[in-house]
Amino acid sequence: MSISIESRSTAVVSRAPGLVALCAGAGIYVFFLVHGNYLLQDSDTYWHIKIGQWIIDHRAMPYSDVYSLTRLGEPWISSSWLAEVLYAAAYGWLDWGGPVILASLALGATVAIFIYLLSANFDPARAIVLAMLALLMSAHHFIARPHILAMPVMVAFVGGLMAAADRRSSPSWLLLPLIPLWTSLHGGFVLGLALIGAIGLEALWSADAERRIALAARWALFGVAALVASCATPYGWYTPLGAASILGLGELLSVITEWQAVNFGTFGFFEGALLGLIGLAFYRGFVLSPPRIMLLLGLIWMALTHVRNIEIFAFLAPLVVAKPFAEQSNPGGAAILPSEVRLNPYITLVAALTIAVAGWVSTSSYLAHHHYAFARGHTPAAAVDILEQRQVKRVFNQPEYGGYMITRGMRPFIDGRAELYGEKFVMKYFHAIEGRRVDDLIQMLDDYQIEATLLFVKTPASQILDHIQGWKRIYADDLVVIHVREGGPQANATAAPDVPR
Repeated sequence: MSISIESRSTAVVSRAPGLVALCAGAGIYVFFLVHGNYLLQDSDTYWHIKIGQWIIDHRAMPYSDVYSLTRLGEPWISSSWLAEVLYAAAYGWLDWGGPVILASLALGATVAIFIYLLSANFDPARAIVLAMLALLMSAHHFIARPHILAMPVMVAFVGGLMAAADRRSSPSWLLLPLIPLWTSLHGGFVLGLALIGAIGLEALWSADAERRIALAARWALFGVAALVASCATPYGWYTPLGAASILGLGELLSVITEWQAVNFGTFGFFEGALLGLIGLAFYRGFVLSPPRIMLLLGLIWMALTHVRNIEIFAFLAPLVVAKPFAEQSNPGGAAILPSEVRLNPYITLVAALTIAVAGWVSTSSYLAHHHYAFARGHTPAAAVDILEQRQVKRVFNQPEYGGYMITRGMRPFIDGRAELYGEKFVMKYFHAIEGRRVDDLIQMLDDYQIEATLLFVKTPASQILDHIQGWKRIYADDLVVIHVREGGPQANATAAPDVPR
């Protein structure tokens, strides 16, 4: 009789979490669909879409830069080519609604997969709470860029590895196809390759001694296969090399906002979650194996070092500690969900299809009556109109405007592709616009025969140019200022308003 009861309860546990996860994911999708403008706040989205369209138009992969003023023709590969193609196709179909839908779907899928994986150790309520906390910690980096499309793949792959370690077995070979998909979406796949070894150590640590050699061989074989699979892209073995190049930019990473370290001078969801985790560990006396401790510390270090890694900590750390946390919270065994409601698999399938159809109908209806707009701070349309009227070709621009300039057919001096421009060039540029080295500013303007500048009003270089002979301010609004070199192109000059300083 006890066996029969356990069997019925287990059926509920195995089926209900899937539907709960799907409903939660659908809710997150709708939330970000409604607040889609929040996803359109980073100018890099512009050039990602433009490169994706180039790939579609040419049916080829870029191996050199085709858009910039200063690096035209230099070697460069796109480590996010598939995400760029998807964004470009979606944009061509539904304007800005396309990228918003794609990013919202990815976030919904991430939450659904996350909750489903946690359901092996937590009841749905706790899994949903952890998912909401992960979303709040990561919200600063939710923008329609390739990393968003890679998030569900990351959670699924690492969750599969952790599930194998929890079972003290080797990873399922069904996880392997996720690697070339992740590789094509975003360069963060190198983290997945690194975690194979780290999580494999946990599987070996908890396995019986007589099984460790065979288990180590299987994990090693999976790791080699994953590395080979990461090269199964149009770029071949150049793929992992290109993805790793960003890590060699040295000092440059310190001036890029998303690569900067966490500032504990302010208190946010991440700081609160980290302190809460430490306090809970002390209060409840939780014990982790050395490999899990190293995994958790590594994720914390990554998040503290670069704010862009907070979402990695937020979604992966719970997967690392879920099983020991559940076991130590309930020493008598994992809790079994109540079985008042039994879900027939056909009912689950019908419910899933209903959610999908309802999602598509609601999406179509919402898009028919709603217009998405990119953040104004990254779309200096009026200023670029003036530059086009004056037929200016060589513009010294703010990096945040590079993507928009590319979409307008202008070659930017610099844009968001830091690995293309390199550490030395970008650091010299930042020292110049920040006013630290005025000589560098003047030299760059002269060396590249710059005809006009397009900078933030508050950028020190825009104030410096007001006092440099040979440069004249011709336009300014609350965000952007244009200076032109006197004696430069004057076509249609009367069409450009002359704004006082």
